[in-house]
Amino acid sequence: MNSLRDTWAEIDLPAIEHNAALFHSLLAPSCRLMAVVKADAYGHGAVQTAEAAIRAGARYLGVAFADEAVQLRDAGIQQPILILGYTPPRSVETAVRCGAAVTVFSREVLLAVIGAARRLGRRTVVHIKVDTGLGRLGLSGSDEIEELIREALGSGCIEVEGIFTHFAAADHADASFTRLQYERFRSILRGLEAAGIDIPLKHACNTAATLQYPEYHLDMVRVGIGLYGMWPGDLQHQMAAAGDHTRQKNAANREVRHSSGLKPSCPPGSELQPALQLKTSVAALKRIPEGHPVSYGCTFTAGRQTLVAVLPIGYADGYPRLLSNRGEVLIGNRRAPIIGRICMDQTMVDATDLPDIQIGDEVVLIGSQGDSAVSAGEVAEWADTIHYELVCGIGKRVPRLYSQAKSMPVGSLVPTGFRSGRLVQAAAVNLDSKR
Repeated sequence: MNSLRDTWAEIDLPAIEHNAALFHSLLAPSCRLMAVVKADAYGHGAVQTAEAAIRAGARYLGVAFADEAVQLRDAGIQQPILILGYTPPRSVETAVRCGAAVTVFSREVLLAVIGAARRLGRRTVVHIKVDTGLGRLGLSGSDEIEELIREALGSGCIEVEGIFTHFAAADHADASFTRLQYERFRSILRGLEAAGIDIPLKHACNTAATLQYPEYHLDMVRVGIGLYGMWPGDLQHQMAAAGDHTRQKNAANREVRHSSGLKPSCPPGSELQPALQLKTSVAALKRIPEGHPVSYGCTFTAGRQTLVAVLPIGYADGYPRLLSNRGEVLIGNRRAPIIGRICMDQTMVDATDLPDIQIGDEVVLIGSQGDSAVSAGEVAEWADTIHYELVCGIGKRVPRLYSQAKSMPVGSLVPTGFRSGRLVQAAAVNLDSKR
């Protein structure tokens, strides 16, 4: 590759388009799809992901902070953006200038938004956050919610476009708490309607709820993890129980019945497509005798003459140290175990049973190779974490290479993280040759 490193992440933008289109197909014509692209689109690249999702029907974008909204605007993206998290007073003017909607969950936040809107002479959009059980940001009392909305409307510079809540356990088999949260939210909405307050966009569903609770879709759904081809929370375990990890990758059309009688509502024949693969290559091969330790702390000792493959990736790249002596990678369509502690920049694997291995061979840490696969969910389980954290944690020093469309020529692979634009075409050709 023409990166300065032989470690990279491949981002399949057609897969993101496919997933966004799949979720869009589940919605009523009046219901909007919000593509959640916070945290650099869960490590996939916010601008590229947002553009792909928009092409597939996303009408709203969700971010966590004002600077993420600015990044999208600077890239020329004009779709509505909601800042889902806390916007501190010093960032409110930035949000107002770029035309992002601000989440209001307290009077203090509202006053900061009103002040910024008046200083800038701009009418500003807000969404009211309601806490129905997550115990995080949000207002709970119907009276304080109505009072806050009336104050916002009375300011003359605020448009209350939306009101929303967030489910705590929509991915769980037990639907009772999700149902309780929804009923609390509906009760608040009914109270506002009775008071003559009409809010255009009411939304509650995350990825799991979008799949399992179509009756809760309301005016908009917020899809995050599913946009990237991964099942949310506990649903991924049920997918894994339905088959091995290779089949899990293509299993969005399977039935997963809950105690509630609900099941994911993907239409028959459809599937979620994982959009990210993390890859590196073999940097060195060395044989060590029986009894020889590997890596810091000597936590692995060879029980036989062992062929060690050294990989140029480590925990500084976001490859979790907890995978030490636990994880596996794919080399030559076969699994190889990680041995010894993962270092800041290097990882060692046992390649003894891979007789044809050579320096420079492609190594898949997340993704597929031939008919084998190591899913992000599987790697996350080895690391005692969740796949959300795993993909979000892939470091900035790992170049991302984007495939623009399956029907496009090799040169459509556009890398980021390279020092010179003149490397783009060569990098694309080399990536294709590795497949």
